Amino acid sequence: MAIRHSFDKDVDQVLFDGNSCVKKVILNRPHKLNSLTYHMTCQMIKELKAYEVDPKVKIVILKGNGKAFCAGGDVLASYTCMVAGHWSYGTNFYKKQIMLDYLVATYGKPVVAIIDGIVMGGGAGLSLQGTFRIVTENTVFAMPETAIGHFTDVGSSYFLSRLPGFFGEYLGLTGAKIRGAEMVECGLATHLMLAKDVRLLETALDEVTSSDTKTISEIISKFMHKPNVKQHGAFSRLEIINKCFSRTTVEEILSSLESEAETKSEKWILDAINWMKSASPTSLKISLRSIREGRKQGLERCLIQECTIVCHILRRTVNNDFYEGIRAILLDKDKNPKWEPSKLELVTDEMLGRYFSRVDEDDMEPLQLPTRSNLVDTMRPKL
Repeated sequence: MAIRHSFDKDVDQVLFDGNSCVKKVILNRPHKLNSLTYHMTCQMIKELKAYEVDPKVKIVILKGNGKAFCAGGDVLASYTCMVAGHWSYGTNFYKKQIMLDYLVATYGKPVVAIIDGIVMGGGAGLSLQGTFRIVTENTVFAMPETAIGHFTDVGSSYFLSRLPGFFGEYLGLTGAKIRGAEMVECGLATHLMLAKDVRLLETALDEVTSSDTKTISEIISKFMHKPNVKQHGAFSRLEIINKCFSRTTVEEILSSLESEAETKSEKWILDAINWMKSASPTSLKISLRSIREGRKQGLERCLIQECTIVCHILRRTVNNDFYEGIRAILLDKDKNPKWEPSKLELVTDEMLGRYFSRVDEDDMEPLQLPTRSNLVDTMRPKL
């Protein structure tokens, strides 16, 4: 099999492998946990579009080299470019990510995402739109954006809002990590297999000569491993999670968690409280509203709304929290960000509403997604 490279001065960031029927898109920045760059995103869009119109190609496999599928977008690189240049660089990169995610979600051929390792943020946005979302015992999923003054984006207002009960709000507001078995249990993933069998699965998929999803599903099912969700796993706490995270506001959710902590000294409750108290108050409120509105919207509308919010965050429409979060967590690493406002009750409805309003910039056009006919609703709200 010939491997084509997405060339970068430092590393071949994306590898394109496969045969005439089966194409593989391999993220290849293992030293950076395969975090996405603008260049990588553009290359994947280009190749995926070519594969889609090639009648010989029947299936596309997404995977990552190293211990991560993808830990998200390279926010530090974006930050550096925006500080040195203009905030619109970040929005242009984000729009490319959204175009890639939407392309995968509406792809005309089956997409198999093999998520063997860390998957967060932009990595989730890319892989969780696939037809088949395969995880292993090595998989760790999280959406930790609120810790750096950002919010749960890249389509998460769509896929988190469709999880059972209010599990999506829990994941989005607390940065909680869940493993592969729990991803299958809650619906984020479709299949669980053992990491040692991934190479065997790929070999079996290499023989595919049809885009028939039933045939592909039967091949994957041969390698399935029965999920063993531990009693102390996050999804097993759904009753308490629903009780707390069904509350109307972030303040009420936090108060409900604190009430639970008084009678149950369980680590996950304390972890959730500590995360929410250290995260950006503005980011928490944006995330909650985004997920709640996403529950009533289709994927396209979710992506467009999230893009609007990102533009406001990067242009500092209301505050500087994202830039301050990057400084405190990723640059200076003092882990002591100075959020503005510093308390939940100081984030007003008027401030929050500005993130969901049209961006007032003469040269900033709203995101426009291309008309595509292959959108499959792989996740439905499970409230």
